[in-house]
Amino acid sequence: MSLIDLGSTAAALPDAWESRVLGRVGSAEVKVLRMDELPVREERHDAAEALLVLDGVLELTVAGTPVSVRPGELYLVDAGVIHAVRPGSRGTLVVFERADAS
Repeated sequence: MSLIDLGSTAAALPDAWESRVLGRVGSAEVKVLRMDELPVREERHDAAEALLVLDGVLELTVAGTPVSVRPGELYLVDAGVIHAVRPGSRGTLVVFERADAS
């Protein structure tokens, strides 16, 4: 087992929106990243993913609907659903997704 300081790990990343894989649970990767207020283009994955906000806020558009995810909240994105990050997202995000999801 390993103890990981998620806030420090995210803060030490050289670039926002560049995740670091912390480990695997079954077929899923656990990643952490730092958000920086800038939008991120639309994407879609073959598998569902879970987005957990540790601090700050994640501003999403999911299937055309705006969604705000606050600290301590988890948003589950179903497989195949188009989603994008809207401007204003900031803080620390943990992502759980299948290792081979595209």
